[in-house]
Amino acid sequence: MDLFMVLQLLCGLALFLFGMNSMGDGLESLSGGKLEKTLEKMTNSTMKGFILGAAVTAVIQSSSATTVMVVGFVNSGIMKLRQAIGIIMGANVGTTITSWILSLSGIEGDSLVMQLLKPSSFSAVFAFVGIILLMFCNSEKKKHLGTIFLGFGILMVGMDQMSAAVEPLSNDPTFTGFLTLFNNPVFGILAGALLTAIIQSSSASVGILQALSKTGAISYSMAIPIVMGQNIGTCVTALISCIGAKKNAKRAAFVHLYFNIIGTLVICALFYGSNLFINYGFLNDIVGPENIAVIHTAFNLLATAILLPFNKYLEKLACLTIKDKDEDSDVPFLDERFLNTPSVATERAKSLAEKMARLSEGTLLGALELVDHYDEKVAETIHENEDMIDSYEDVISTYLVKLSSKQPSADDNKTIQLILHTI
Repeated sequence: MDLFMVLQLLCGLALFLFGMNSMGDGLESLSGGKLEKTLEKMTNSTMKGFILGAAVTAVIQSSSATTVMVVGFVNSGIMKLRQAIGIIMGANVGTTITSWILSLSGIEGDSLVMQLLKPSSFSAVFAFVGIILLMFCNSEKKKHLGTIFLGFGILMVGMDQMSAAVEPLSNDPTFTGFLTLFNNPVFGILAGALLTAIIQSSSASVGILQALSKTGAISYSMAIPIVMGQNIGTCVTALISCIGAKKNAKRAAFVHLYFNIIGTLVICALFYGSNLFINYGFLNDIVGPENIAVIHTAFNLLATAILLPFNKYLEKLACLTIKDKDEDSDVPFLDERFLNTPSVATERAKSLAEKMARLSEGTLLGALELVDHYDEKVAETIHENEDMIDSYEDVISTYLVKLSSKQPSADDNKTIQLILHTI
């Protein structure tokens, strides 16, 4: 693999990641915060949380984004740890939709229908329509739709470029010899985890594996452990996001990690243990992009089916890892993790402003009562409340200034201005 092939691969990866990020941002903005509000409210059972987590992740195309959002909800006290577990499991299943979209690049056939289904046939149209909507429409919704279309087109171009970059490797004996290392499940899992941890996206690392599969050098025995490892590597984003967070937020991140590690260990034991007796003949068969999508989906569904009934034990394990400690719950707090999802951040700021308003109202009425009936203890409480109200104003205004730099939608921007005037 020469320098120019490496540069082409990196360029394809850059386009792929940028396209996926743009598409996710567009979908996020188009939803107007509705997905996040639903995520926040409809989690009174683990199964509901699972379905919701899968649905939201399938829409925003990122299990990492969903998990980080959930860590933020738990950190803010909006969601309990038990509610978060179902959503985290669902996010792992929802993220498999990306691999199915990418598997379209492996479609072969000369019929008109098959040709139209190939990304090379429609990605250019999506990108062109997207740029038209983005540049020439004044409607915010149409602009967001344009971002989604353009992001999808760029994502597919990046995927094609990665595939083209690695195509010559199919005849390279050094490369094919190196890949035989991944026949060992331990090396395969470590490789998948490391790659995903570096680029912080399981969807992207699965996309790279799908691109490599087009060389005809990837077998089931290599792909299965790599996909398992990719699910472990994606936990890095949530673990990074919980740094400096409260104990329950850290526990939510560790639930994500334990779920993927235990799921991988259990499935590995079942699969490779049964292989000793059954001897799965397909392990040496070559996989294509669609086969990797099947492996990715099957692994996540099976891991969820095995561990969903034991969600309480995952919670206990996370609680044993992160011990209880005293935390000051009265201090006004806005989680900066939400700044990357402006619609959620706006709602959180609005919610805290409403809390500030109720405290201000109660403090004002209490102060008025002191005019007729002075009480030293009440007066002291009034002074404490006044200091707390000042803290609210400082926290909210600082947060909104940071939020304004994140390019919120026009509706969110109006709400931000309203909150600033209100406080």
